[in-house]
Amino acid sequence: MNAAALASKIRSALVQCSLGAWPTPLDAAPGLARATGASELWLKREDLSGGNKVRGLEFLLAAARPGTVFVTIGGTGSSHCLSTATHARRLGFRIVVAQFPQPDTDASRAVAEATARAADLVVQARSQLTLPWAVLRALAHARRLGAARWIPGGGAHPRAVVGHVLAALELPAQIAEPPDAIVVPLGTGGTAAGILLGVAYLGWPTRVVAVRVAPRIVANRWRTTRLALGAARILEAADRQFRVPHSALRIEVVDGLGAGYGHPSPAGERARLTAAAHGLRLDPTYGAKAFAEIPAKQRVIFWHTFAWP
Repeated sequence: MNAAALASKIRSALVQCSLGAWPTPLDAAPGLARATGASELWLKREDLSGGNKVRGLEFLLAAARPGTVFVTIGGTGSSHCLSTATHARRLGFRIVVAQFPQPDTDASRAVAEATARAADLVVQARSQLTLPWAVLRALAHARRLGAARWIPGGGAHPRAVVGHVLAALELPAQIAEPPDAIVVPLGTGGTAAGILLGVAYLGWPTRVVAVRVAPRIVANRWRTTRLALGAARILEAADRQFRVPHSALRIEVVDGLGAGYGHPSPAGERARLTAAAHGLRLDPTYGAKAFAEIPAKQRVIFWHTFAWP
């Protein structure tokens, strides 16, 4: 089954709502290719449809009963928390968020302010150590409002990964031949897992380069591969013709974390300034750190995940 037909079948079988404008564009960026040393560079513009988290939310919010109150978790600058709050409200649900502090940047501040406006309640932890108590408070409040339903941090669930597989399946209609590499930020792993599974299904020799921007306990090869395998089981149940050998799930993890989650890194800041000079706005937590790892002398797709509020 070709990529477009498979994507249509997946969507009709597993999701009842569309929260974004699909497919997102794949834009050639010759100026940025020259600036980074890549032989060719394209930008997968997930930012133009609300950011990468919208893909997974189509599957995580699907089939929820009226009166459901979603509960999720993330940093104060979490685009996942903002996207969940925005789209849960758009679909008529309520949302409670537990958050831990992260370094203050223009991006994290803008996301935090927008999340506070969109959510029914934001429970702030003083630090990551007190986050479990913030989660308990968020769950208790949600249960007072209705039937609480948990969404894991970052939307890192196999069902959400299916949404990112659909993003990868858009590529054959957008590029004449497989790229040498796809570069994507690696946080909780759902986006990278979906790209990995989609590329494997397509049979492309493309390297999936996941740039780690979160602590290793969260962002690692094992967890990302497990998410991809979980999504593969969902897709195999929806379509018996869907088969991806486990040996085809090969991901290259590059460490771009720097001083810590949310802290701008020197390499990321240089990359952010380079991108800005060519009209591309990157956030310091995810996009800039990943963009700093564009491999030279290769044909590369950069997965642009962050949508500014």
